[in-house]
Amino acid sequence: MLQKRAAASSPSAAAPKRRRKMLTIDEKIRLLDMLKEGKSNAAVGRHYDLNESSVRSIKREERKIRATADITVSKTVKRVLTPRFKAIVRMESALASWIGDCRKKNIPLDTGTIREKARQLYVAEENTINDPPPGTSTALNSPAVEFTANKGWFEKFQKRFNLKSGPLYGEAFFADHNAAGLYVNETFKTVIREGGYCPEQVFNMDSTGLFWKRMPSRTFIMQEEARAPGFEAYKDRVTLILCGNAAGFLLKPGLIYKTKTPRALKNKTKSLLPVHWLHNPTATITKQSTAEWFRDCFVPQAKLYLAEKGLEFKVVLFTNGAGGHDQNLNLDGVQIEHLPVHTAALIQPMDQGISRAFKALYTRNALQNLVEAMDTDEDFSVKECWEKYTIASCLQNIQRSLSEVKSETVSASWKKLWPEAVHGGKGFTADEIQRNAIDKAVKLATLLGGDGFSDMTAEDIDSLINAHAEPLTNDDLTEMTKSASEEEEDPEVAEEGGLTAERLADLVRSAKDLQSKAEEWDEQMGRCAEFHNAIDGAIKVYRNLKRHQKLPTAVFQVKKKPEEEPEEEPEEGPAEVVPSEEL
Repeated sequence: MLQKRAAASSPSAAAPKRRRKMLTIDEKIRLLDMLKEGKSNAAVGRHYDLNESSVRSIKREERKIRATADITVSKTVKRVLTPRFKAIVRMESALASWIGDCRKKNIPLDTGTIREKARQLYVAEENTINDPPPGTSTALNSPAVEFTANKGWFEKFQKRFNLKSGPLYGEAFFADHNAAGLYVNETFKTVIREGGYCPEQVFNMDSTGLFWKRMPSRTFIMQEEARAPGFEAYKDRVTLILCGNAAGFLLKPGLIYKTKTPRALKNKTKSLLPVHWLHNPTATITKQSTAEWFRDCFVPQAKLYLAEKGLEFKVVLFTNGAGGHDQNLNLDGVQIEHLPVHTAALIQPMDQGISRAFKALYTRNALQNLVEAMDTDEDFSVKECWEKYTIASCLQNIQRSLSEVKSETVSASWKKLWPEAVHGGKGFTADEIQRNAIDKAVKLATLLGGDGFSDMTAEDIDSLINAHAEPLTNDDLTEMTKSASEEEEDPEVAEEGGLTAERLADLVRSAKDLQSKAEEWDEQMGRCAEFHNAIDGAIKVYRNLKRHQKLPTAVFQVKKKPEEEPEEEPEEGPAEVVPSEEL
């Protein structure tokens, strides 16, 4: 007798259906970048545990996804935002930046103040774009509802940007001397003793804003710039991440700029820059940028430094836990410690004059650039020279300024937190470096002459250094949240750029020509010999490169974009550039 065929398994007995996976905007951007690098849909799908069809769908939405990333600070959102809501999204991004800025500057806030600021920012954003105000219906022709920043919106805003209540809203900010004293005398000593750390293994990081292309407000170039149509006050703002240890070692700083590759850095190798390059549309520190700095900048440098000292990779990193600083950094060998609230200004090493001394040195070096240009150019114009001052010039001055911050100065900044670790004598404190730099800057300004320069005072330089401590205005916040795409590198770049074998030979040949002209024209042999030796020293690095390295015809070339799939619409965007020479 034939056996009955087993009944088909019921749907309920089948394997559980795979749960739908939604990537955040940040994850989608990384996915799209992988596709741009030439990886296949299948490989990218396996990496993110997605079907190939899902990967293709994300690729089709690339333009909208990147536009969403440009107008929002929070990259944890999962849905692509329509242009209809651009004003409110930009407003929220600006508001989050403003709250973080106020928190860092110890400016007291409460719920009413924040909601009123939200209304003001929304009006400012609405005036800059032509999107309709947000309404309750998704239909384009539905009646608009006025944005009121009500309590319901505020609670959702807090969740979207992970903003906690408590001391941020309502409690006045103050320097807590009792908490600072307790931390120094008990908690800090316990951390050092239990961890067995030596000064080389104890680090502190902090972020600070820098107006990289700004002079004291009374100078005529700033007065003329402010009167020019379309003047944007915050276009010259970057954020620096400074980090040093108790032994006096200062790491290469992180720098957060508005764009990935500005035109002035086309064909430059990012790893060879004097800073660790980071970017986001607002040029401010975020949890994402902190995590990236920690992973790609702090850890490799700390490992190399300790290896050279013959020490194991066992470090403790102190932070102030301010908004934007990721408090969930984890790595074997690294202990993260957060200073108590309201104590950073009292005991945090990087807050004990290091940032101010650096900014004073930076201003002095920027003025030095102008004076040197005046000495070498008969048709010198301060205004024209300053217009040519690019972010590449800024990086050179950052490198020069930080090189003047001595090890003893960095060590002295730990005096309040760990006085036993301080070494070095007088003349190296941050305050002394700052005063000397300001005095030199005033003298350089006098040499330049002109309104605001000839009568520049130390107070003018101090005002410029203190500019970052002033609250951000609505115009500043609106500018910060605009898309930075207009400053990205031109999509059309030369097929061959940077340092080629032919250009290297031309550099060496030009140096020889300069030496020959000096010998022919200068009757003073001693001065001519000094010039000849200086040129020899300067060109040595290129002569060695020419002698010991086999250079290809083009050392630095532009990567070709991977071919798009037939059904995909080609995406316009800047070509990605690979290595270039160090600044």
